[in-house]
Amino acid sequence: MTSRRLFLSGGLIAVSLQAARKTYTWAEVERLLARGDVKGKLSKDELPTPALILDLDAFEKNVAKMFRHVKASGRAIRPHGKTHKCSTIANYLIRQGAVGACAAKLSEAEAFAQDGVTGLLITSAVLGKYKIERALRLARKRPETIFCVDNAQNVKDLQEAAAWAKLKLNLAIDLYVGNRTGIAPGEPAVALAQLIESLPHVHFAGLQAYAGQASHVVGFEARKAKSREAMTPAAETRRALERKGISCPLLTGGSTGTYNIDTDIDGITELQPGSFLFMDIDYNRIGGQSGDWYDDFQNALFVRTTVISKPKDDTAIVDAGLKAFSTDKPFPPQLRGGNDIVYAFAGDEHGRLTLQGGKQVQVGDRLEFIIPHCDPSVNLYDQLFAVRGEQVEAVWKISARGKSQ
Repeated sequence: MTSRRLFLSGGLIAVSLQAARKTYTWAEVERLLARGDVKGKLSKDELPTPALILDLDAFEKNVAKMFRHVKASGRAIRPHGKTHKCSTIANYLIRQGAVGACAAKLSEAEAFAQDGVTGLLITSAVLGKYKIERALRLARKRPETIFCVDNAQNVKDLQEAAAWAKLKLNLAIDLYVGNRTGIAPGEPAVALAQLIESLPHVHFAGLQAYAGQASHVVGFEARKAKSREAMTPAAETRRALERKGISCPLLTGGSTGTYNIDTDIDGITELQPGSFLFMDIDYNRIGGQSGDWYDDFQNALFVRTTVISKPKDDTAIVDAGLKAFSTDKPFPPQLRGGNDIVYAFAGDEHGRLTLQGGKQVQVGDRLEFIIPHCDPSVNLYDQLFAVRGEQVEAVWKISARGKSQ
């Protein structure tokens, strides 16, 4: 039984702790957020909503697990920056052992390079006079940057520009192993490599093969078969190049969905997954080796919302709608840590919650939702709040937001 003295003592301690913690005006919160001076000062409840939140404990575990796997398999990893679009994260991954960062577009790579990210691989072709001029500028700043090509004329244009600039550009041949870009594996790719080898201002760096059609195949065994079907011709092309005397140190590809499949394919030297950092519902649904729910990596990314209205007992409205989550998937966000609230989009700014099983929420409550698709959701925000437990540790700028050119 708790004595009155102990009860009062505990109450006094609680009061003193509350008194010791500084409370802020909104103007002070703004200044803390602008400076990034938040560690030990702000909790999640003091953030404006909707807020994009990264659970640092889960994020760090995801990184550690993936990096252990690629190291044990003797592969390198160059995580794809299109997922996080954040130079802080790219530089953190390099410190953990990544060889660099992939960038989907030239502008994304430019934003990363501006913030000191090294080992850039631009996974889409750089075409046209102005983009080639920008590629030269990037190569001056980061000479190790690799540019992907799948077309002889593009190679010749890059060669001409590099000769004028007195530079040598690193080129990787993008192989068509899926449903997007690339030149056919085998002889067409070998011929393109021979062209690159014959030109003095471009250097053949290796091959890229991204089998996007395999990454979200439902069921581990079906996904394994699809990825092997796609990536085997890429590995064979690498061997064909080396038989011709053309060194091919790089065969990069792979995804979060196939990371533990592609490392078993002989010839693949590097993985470029991205979503494993954050995870999303889309990947959860593909299933893993152990079951129908893909849980190799934890859901570290979510959106924190505020209940702003409760029009009916079983209905509430939050301040996060179409502008807060990606809408390219046929399923909605899911409540973090429960299933007694069902989210539905209710317009640009609002989400409608259906409360089940007697669940109660009040106006002003904060609720967190796992996102359907991480990459396009991140691109909706200017900043990411890195939290540990209930405390905000850092504010990270999404430095490549909107960089799709």
